[in-house]
Amino acid sequence: MTDQSTLEGKPTSASRTTLSHIMTGSDTNLLGTVHGGVIMKLVDDAAGAVAGRHSGGPAVTASMDEMVFLEPVRVGDLVHVKAQVNWTGRSSMEVGVRVLAERWNESTPATQVGSAYLVFAAVDADGKPRPVPPVIPETERDKRRYQEAQIRRTHRLARRRAIKELRERRAAEGIDD
Repeated sequence: MTDQSTLEGKPTSASRTTLSHIMTGSDTNLLGTVHGGVIMKLVDDAAGAVAGRHSGGPAVTASMDEMVFLEPVRVGDLVHVKAQVNWTGRSSMEVGVRVLAERWNESTPATQVGSAYLVFAAVDADGKPRPVPPVIPETERDKRRYQEAQIRRTHRLARRRAIKELRERRAAEGIDD
């Protein structure tokens, strides 16, 4: 089996991508704005493409750490979903995503309408984890994102551990949820 330490690192720019899509009436919710689930699917699609590019093969969504909606998206908006690998572990990658929107028929600048962090696991043909190359941050912004991703990872692991310990303690006390 290939070890991550033997894989050559890849720069952040090697897998960065943008997915653009015009929002139509079929994308709306009951309030007449674009459904958050539609945006989340675009986010997952762009992040999955980036994870697959970086890892050189299949990668599956392990978690969506945080999805923030800053502004509503409307029918007729051209949505741009920009994604990049922020951090890599042995077989996992954090992908950061920014969502921007602009009117399809205007020349006004796009505004940020959302952001998300997703964790992907690289998998082999049998669905087992496989190593991913390290990411090499190129710019100061990339370096900041890498450091922030490490903080989020620490918090994810601590939260998971605390919940597991609480459940074990409650089970030992005979408290059935």
